[in-house]
Amino acid sequence: MRLSQHFLIDERVAERQIQYADLTEDDVVLEIGAGNGFLTKRIARYAKVVAIELDDRFIERLKKIPNVEVVHGNALHVDFGELEFNKVISNIPYHISSQLTFKLLERTFDVGILMYQREFAERMVAPPHTKSYSRLTVMTYYRADCRILEHVPRECFRPVPKVDSCVVKMVPLGKRFEVNEELFETVVRALFSHRRKTVKNALAIEDIAKKDEVEEWPEASKRVEELSPEQIAALCRKIEEMK
Repeated sequence: MRLSQHFLIDERVAERQIQYADLTEDDVVLEIGAGNGFLTKRIARYAKVVAIELDDRFIERLKKIPNVEVVHGNALHVDFGELEFNKVISNIPYHISSQLTFKLLERTFDVGILMYQREFAERMVAPPHTKSYSRLTVMTYYRADCRILEHVPRECFRPVPKVDSCVVKMVPLGKRFEVNEELFETVVRALFSHRRKTVKNALAIEDIAKKDEVEEWPEASKRVEELSPEQIAALCRKIEEMK
């Protein structure tokens, strides 16, 4: 199976990723998309690695690295609940970044040091009132503390991708605030699906609330990009009380 992959080749970047995780010999590190083992073998000098890799070409090579347990499969289909790890260091496959991020955040772990496409990373941490503020921003914020540690030029990979990357530090929180999670996800999706419309119009279009029911609320005439995640959660509580 030959997959489209871009491999990190800069040893300095790899070593910094490991330093950011503050590893000890008692840690167990999950690496998603281990590829040719460039990062894997460096992590394994400090802690045990559970390396997930789908590409058949690299499995035997990875199995030869000491202190590494290899899981041959698609990370989206692997049950993370059956794996023992407390830290994550990964160069996330860009085409499944969102799915993998939220799958990871269903698990508890101490810290993740994750490489993302730069545009994706910037959306993860974008503040309100910006174009990058998005559904991804709000749902990530609800589950974790994230910050960009460094920007990584595209020249640090082979083959050279069309975009730059970022190293992101992620610390899971469980849930940042109390809210009906199903309703919160529904409202966030609805508001960002109609981000150029006011909150009252977006809620009405998605049949979540009628305009006249929310007309007097201070959020009603704003657009979603003007609301913080906490304000969206407060909006959800009002909707739930109204129902």
